[in-house]
Amino acid sequence: MATRPSNTVAPKLSSVRLGELRAILPGEFALVDGDDLDGIELVGEEFDEVRWDGRRRLDASRLDEVKLGRWRARGSAFFDSRLNQLDVLSLLAPESGWRDVAVQASRIGAAELHQANLRRVTFAGCKLGYVNLRDADLADVAFTDCLIEDLDLMRAKAKRVSLSGCRIQRLELSHSRLEDFDLRGATFADVAGLEGLRGATVSTDQLFDLAPIMAARLGLRVE
Repeated sequence: MATRPSNTVAPKLSSVRLGELRAILPGEFALVDGDDLDGIELVGEEFDEVRWDGRRRLDASRLDEVKLGRWRARGSAFFDSRLNQLDVLSLLAPESGWRDVAVQASRIGAAELHQANLRRVTFAGCKLGYVNLRDADLADVAFTDCLIEDLDLMRAKAKRVSLSGCRIQRLELSHSRLEDFDLRGATFADVAGLEGLRGATVSTDQLFDLAPIMAARLGLRVE
């Protein structure tokens, strides 16, 4: 029996290719009003707090095994970079811009990314706590094999987003605008703002899983 083709458009992603990198000292990375960081590599460093003022840019760079208690990066830009095995308790980056970034095997307790702009971004094998993407604009974003406690997309615009192999405790979609938002292969315990599912793709099994959540929201009793 032929497989029925999917009409859901997958995220359009590109590989992050880094050129020659230069190692930097931890102090250069942690400067509050430092210059933009282009083509840098930082490996195995630990910071209690890093605060970037002035909308700093990280471009064509790689961070490996960097541990941060709190990373303040409001309005900063992250371009063409790889972030591997980060351990971040709190990432405070509202209004930030992300383009062609790969985040891999990382732990982020709280990611405050409200009003952020994400283009061609991947999260793979990550453990994420509260991910605040309220009022954010996402296009071509893939979450793969991630554990996510709370994914908040209230009032977000999300186009060509996939969550394959992800386990999500709570998904907030109130007043979101979704297009080609692929939930197939993901599991979730609760969904808030069910009307926001318009524009999402789910499997038959997921539809059955959603039934008791929908019934509870509507006040239905199933006997």
